[in-house]
Amino acid sequence: MPTFTAPDSTRLAHHESGDGPPLVCLPGGPMQSAAYLGDLGGLTSHRRLIRLDLRGTGESAAPADTASYRCDRQVDDVEALREHLGLERIDLLGHSAGANLAILYAARYPDRVASLLLITPSVYAVGLDVTAEDRLTTARLRRDEPWFATAYAALEAVTAGRAAPDSWQALAPFFHARWNDEARAFDAAGDRAKNPEAAAVYTAEGAFTPTATRETLAALPAPVLLLAGETDLAAPPRVMREFAGLFPKTEFVVQAGAGHFPWRDDAEGFVSAVEAFLGVGTGPGD
Repeated sequence: MPTFTAPDSTRLAHHESGDGPPLVCLPGGPMQSAAYLGDLGGLTSHRRLIRLDLRGTGESAAPADTASYRCDRQVDDVEALREHLGLERIDLLGHSAGANLAILYAARYPDRVASLLLITPSVYAVGLDVTAEDRLTTARLRRDEPWFATAYAALEAVTAGRAAPDSWQALAPFFHARWNDEARAFDAAGDRAKNPEAAAVYTAEGAFTPTATRETLAALPAPVLLLAGETDLAAPPRVMREFAGLFPKTEFVVQAGAGHFPWRDDAEGFVSAVEAFLGVGTGPGD
């Protein structure tokens, strides 16, 4: 397991697998170890995946200063990883909450980004609004599922601000194309791999300056892939289309039938979309 040292001397780990040009991957959660990304649906057949365990997660050490869990304070961890890898520029992928970190890195180090891939991304870094109706409309696409009535009632409670203790767990089926034993096990493993203390700090006050970030992104020289899941409550396609419009060079893809983890829902479709984007001569060696 390769390790490197962050600017504040925290030891950080990353995991490498696959063949081909490197693709640096930032996990979501927030603050979940990178293990859940796996091989991203078989993308390792085309790319060398470099999955970073964020500080305090997975095999990375916890920092002395827990305030450094804040998203903007981790940007220089990504820069330290780039330097450790000896790459002039990086192809950078961020999933879900990890997309916030990828966005802040691109805003601070635009010339170090060869391409930016945002997979079902969180919107905190850019300050977009996901409304209750966005989520409810997206959820109704699953109305024929056997679990729909219970899950939709929980979603109505959550969006109305009257969530019960078990409401959030009841939403879990919406995030997967198939709610089966494998998806349940995946969710349970993800819960165990999160750092709750770090997650509470990740989006703390001061982490994001959306207006300034959006102004910087409007001039980002790197091409951007924004991939949304058709049925993803966390990143509904309407909002994702607006998100894609913040960049000068964006490819916007809505993966049919996919939820929040599109490489698990349709691996072939996900890998095809990513490779179609990355395979046009935008890598760090070009």
